[in-house]
Amino acid sequence: MADGGGSGEAAAARASPAPVPGLNPMLGWRERLRAGLAGTGAPVWFVAGLGLLYALRIPLRLCENLAAVTVFLNSLTPKFYVALTGTSSLISGLIFVFEWWYFHKHGTSFIEQVSVSHLQPLMGGTESSISEPGSPSRNRESETSRQNLSECKVWRNPLNLFRGAEYRRYTWVTGKEPLTYCDMNLSAQDHQTFFTCDTDFLRPSDTVMQKAWRERNPPARIKAAYQALELNNDCATAYVLLAEEEATTIVDAEKLFKQALKAGETIYRQSQQCQHQSPQHEAQLRRDTNVLVYIKRRLAMCARKLGRIREAVKIMRDLMKEFPPLTMLNIHENLLESLLELQAYADVQAVLAKYDDISLPKSAAICYTAALLKTRTVSEKFSPETASRRGLSTAEINAMEAIHRAVEFNPHVPKYLLEMKSLILPPEHILKRGDSEAIAYAFFHLQHWKRIEGALNLLQCTWEGTFRMIPHPLEKGHLFYPYPSCTEMADRELLPTFHHVSVYPKKELPLFIHFTAGFCSSTAMIAILTHQFPEIMGIFAKAVLGLWRPQPWASSGFEENTQDLKSEDLGLSSG
Repeated sequence: MADGGGSGEAAAARASPAPVPGLNPMLGWRERLRAGLAGTGAPVWFVAGLGLLYALRIPLRLCENLAAVTVFLNSLTPKFYVALTGTSSLISGLIFVFEWWYFHKHGTSFIEQVSVSHLQPLMGGTESSISEPGSPSRNRESETSRQNLSECKVWRNPLNLFRGAEYRRYTWVTGKEPLTYCDMNLSAQDHQTFFTCDTDFLRPSDTVMQKAWRERNPPARIKAAYQALELNNDCATAYVLLAEEEATTIVDAEKLFKQALKAGETIYRQSQQCQHQSPQHEAQLRRDTNVLVYIKRRLAMCARKLGRIREAVKIMRDLMKEFPPLTMLNIHENLLESLLELQAYADVQAVLAKYDDISLPKSAAICYTAALLKTRTVSEKFSPETASRRGLSTAEINAMEAIHRAVEFNPHVPKYLLEMKSLILPPEHILKRGDSEAIAYAFFHLQHWKRIEGALNLLQCTWEGTFRMIPHPLEKGHLFYPYPSCTEMADRELLPTFHHVSVYPKKELPLFIHFTAGFCSSTAMIAILTHQFPEIMGIFAKAVLGLWRPQPWASSGFEENTQDLKSEDLGLSSG
């Protein structure tokens, strides 16, 4: 039995054809044929085609057909060639105009995209088309797509302003709404996530506040907060809502947040004692922890805005030590901005050493602060002329590399720092590597760049060359993964309508495409007019040539008139 089984397997192996190297035996016959055609050299196929054409020359009567085509071409009139030229020019002009429009809208060539997507698999690009589900190339593509989707995630702005004391005052002065509906809707979702839990029904004040966070009308939310305080004078979330939306100054907001802190600490200690009783009590502790951290952070921001910077730094450091798991709140970005205001650059460097890690999500605050610290060491004595003569030093190279890294992460920021584009109030949510993040960073950090002499000068000399080197979103990035193409849509929802949203990186349309499109279109129009109105166009052409051609009679007449004028002048002078 064993021998019979072995002989049967050997016979089957001899009967089956040998597998082609590099092909998956599980693929269908179409994929195998396509891969086999692509693997064959182009010269071999060219020679085979010529041989086949030579063998079929008699059945196809190639000589007779070639002679007939020659006679036909000789019998054509010049008008046919004019019409053919005009038609081809018109079609080519339309193609260039369409290419310009498609490039301007999508940032890539339509013909190039179609050729890469549909013709490359037939011309030899079969690696990506026949890659297995578990192959490294497929895994890299899926990983890149996941990174792009995750990078288009909207984050809470660590430095968001106060609605009542800052956003609403802006509306009173300018009559414009600085926050979009999408931005405020995201904030409402954040409030429901941070400030509510399943045990809110146990306390009537929390039940009222749960409804208050869902309200879309600001007066209704404020009214609900007062109702919650009537039910419970120690409702911390009610004080938070009033401090955010009703207080018209930072001083008033700070007073309300201090009341909220007193109530929040009491509730937090009670939740700590009951946290192990049930899963509901654990959820309540998480909610009370979020409320307490939020209150302390906003108190630190109030102290920062009122000039008590060291107090703000102390509150932020204590928060980071007491609640280290809450790194998603990005409290370190608030700490970086406050330390820069104190000009404590050594402390800033220590914070960057802890949070500027490749495993953590990057931000414009981290990248550009690192660039600012390296720029600070060389910016005061930096001169482009001197650097071109003697070359760049090691410190200057490090500073430029840091700027390259920052600009590649978020290319929107330099225009705001260099004041080439006007700033607006930052939104409550930002998009990493987007225009909204650039506004939020430049709004608070522009003063720190101005304080260091020569920093903006070095940035101006460096960022444009870096911007031209930024890869297209469809290409591979240098230091980071490719720039996501979804940023424009998200930024337009986060930023107000009166702000012109920046869309980078975007390749500028070459002048050659504009010139070619105009040239082809004008040639097509001239050819069509010549075909339709040959006499009129002939007269027009002669007239145009006559304007440029020098006329002999005009020059002789001019000389005769000049001689007459000279003689008259001589007669008058002699008389």
